[in-house]
Amino acid sequence: MSTNLLSVNTDEHQPKGHSRVPSSTDLKEFKEVTQRDSLVQLEKEMTALLTTTADDKKDLAKSQFTAFSRLFQRFLEESGPSVDWDKIEKLPTDAIRDYDTLSKPSPDDIHSKLEKLVVVKLNGGLGTSMGCRGPKSVIQVRNDLTFLDLTVQQIEHLNKKYNVNVPLVLMNSFNTDKDTEQIIRKYKGLQVEIYTFNQSCFPRVSKESLLPIAHDCDIEGNIEAWYPPGHGDFYDSFKNSGLLQKFIDSGRDYCFISNIDNLGATVDLNILNMLLDRGTNPLEFVMEVTNKTKADVKGGTLIQYENKLRLLEIAQVPKEHLEEFKSVKKFKFFNTNNLWIKLDAIEKVLNEGSMNLEIIVNNKTLDNNLNIIQLETAVGAAMKSFNGGLGINVPRSRFLPVKKTSDLLLVMSNLYHMRNGSLSMSPLRMFPTTPLVKLGDKDFAKVKDFLSRFATIPDILELDHLTVSGDVTFGRNVSLKGTVIIIANHGDRIDIPSNATLENKIVSGNLRILDH
Repeated sequence: MSTNLLSVNTDEHQPKGHSRVPSSTDLKEFKEVTQRDSLVQLEKEMTALLTTTADDKKDLAKSQFTAFSRLFQRFLEESGPSVDWDKIEKLPTDAIRDYDTLSKPSPDDIHSKLEKLVVVKLNGGLGTSMGCRGPKSVIQVRNDLTFLDLTVQQIEHLNKKYNVNVPLVLMNSFNTDKDTEQIIRKYKGLQVEIYTFNQSCFPRVSKESLLPIAHDCDIEGNIEAWYPPGHGDFYDSFKNSGLLQKFIDSGRDYCFISNIDNLGATVDLNILNMLLDRGTNPLEFVMEVTNKTKADVKGGTLIQYENKLRLLEIAQVPKEHLEEFKSVKKFKFFNTNNLWIKLDAIEKVLNEGSMNLEIIVNNKTLDNNLNIIQLETAVGAAMKSFNGGLGINVPRSRFLPVKKTSDLLLVMSNLYHMRNGSLSMSPLRMFPTTPLVKLGDKDFAKVKDFLSRFATIPDILELDHLTVSGDVTFGRNVSLKGTVIIIANHGDRIDIPSNATLENKIVSGNLRILDH
């Protein structure tokens, strides 16, 4: 480190052993030099890593490493919150449009409009949080069908019904690519064209040294040293795959992007109709939002900032404003991550180099107790880089994610009907909202354990709230209504008998059944 960073005491009148207090200029200079040094060291390491890459993968690795270095440089340089809270403006009245105001396309128009669409599913996640191996998209969610099965069914039904060819594109990660490629072979005989591409593969960085923990590019040999950098990587990877240009050249106008585990994210003809009826004033970026409830307070929201509509995530909120951000009154909507984006606008923004996604710093501790950081970005954060942004307040039914086994309980139950791969809430449900379900982590978090605890999934048509904790099992044809709380204390076991109906009951560890 250069000596000009040290506060050398040359004043003989100052007591020995005490250096002067560094000025803000000293600190700034110290920071700048250490940042520069970190970047130089990182780039040396990245160059060394590149020499270990197979020749046929060198070009791809080089472009990904360059993108990573740019992200890392921004991470070093940027300090403080990315949003000045006082600059958040009131949402203009036309910033969010109500879904009910959209008109249906005429039957004659549907074919030509669907021919302008590409469906993209974000398929980079593993099922580890639910105790499953391999891609999350192959977890069985209903009638032995997986997320991927349901998605393919939906698109095939659309293609057959309207005699169109809407392609399905899967963005995989290095974690899910190999398994997904093998699985999609079974769809060859169906009327759906499936394309895949991989998001980038970035090196995990030690929190202490700020250097990559990988020593070579053998990703499979040291998988913990690498990570997929979040779905914000979609734009660069989609372009680099050649698919963006392919779809533009074939006359496609929009892509509809959603998470593969959101079972409510089906192609919506009314939204597509609105996008394609704009004429000379096209919308480049549309985000589906829905009304925030107490269960969604951490979800990203839309704000007006510097005269543009943009996504505000909880990670960007200064601590002193967290409660305000969670307020259902002030921020009424949250992002479903169902996005409609104009393809040629993606190309334009990438060519201009004007996309500047907020960095999400993900701190993790590996099994060997090494603290690492992952730098990630979110696909919805690109909204501010596009012209003609709009939010659409969609019904809650378009947001049906399966993140935990409590979500799985809902989608497997009689709360939903399934047709052509799409789930819709049963008309027998009296309320438009889904019940709040909390299942104990220890006994229910893994899919295998969860399934072993239900002889059949209970009837929950009239359920408001369910909490289950401890060693609890359910017999066949159990019916749960109102608020039901079942807690088996440590060492106790509760077996809910077949054909039981529990309505507004608390079942405690000593098996007493009380009125709620």
